[in-house]
Amino acid sequence: MKRILLLTGDFTEDYETMVPFQTLAVVGYEVDAVCPDKKAGDFVKTAIHDFEGDQTYTEKPGHLFQLNKDFDQVCFDDYDGLFITGGRAPEYIRMNGKVLTLVKCFMRAGKPVAAICHGAQVLTAADTVCGRTLTAYPALASDVRIAGGNFVEAAPDQAVVDGNLVTAPAWPGNTAILREFIRVLES
Repeated sequence: MKRILLLTGDFTEDYETMVPFQTLAVVGYEVDAVCPDKKAGDFVKTAIHDFEGDQTYTEKPGHLFQLNKDFDQVCFDDYDGLFITGGRAPEYIRMNGKVLTLVKCFMRAGKPVAAICHGAQVLTAADTVCGRTLTAYPALASDVRIAGGNFVEAAPDQAVVDGNLVTAPAWPGNTAILREFIRVLES
């Protein structure tokens, strides 16, 4: 059974966390959900981001999402793929040295990596997007370009694949990013 590491944190986007966690488990992967400075059994708060015609998304309280692995026990060699959730969690988990090291290891090894929405902030902080083509929430286009990446504006329900890297701009792209991530995992 393949193992997936799901990186998340407080105020992660609800759908960008719950849907990948549950879907990957349903199709037969073992998914370890972790957050820096938290242990198995701890919860992260989620936020529901919606697109209601404003200049940016709105944010409402989401659910409590229970982690199932201690972050301190994560070892890169134990995993076949990495999924980075979106929302506001990437703003602060990208400041954790172990998070950045893990992301660098996955990218250098060519293991499948998926990042949705603001998850690209973790990729840019880890200095792993130079020369890569990806998408993210549109407000991150300049961050991706400054980090040397090729930002592609994709429809909210689409995903962009560049080798082992699969990205989507927001939760409406859950179906696309998960379909492509699974395809890359199985190739």
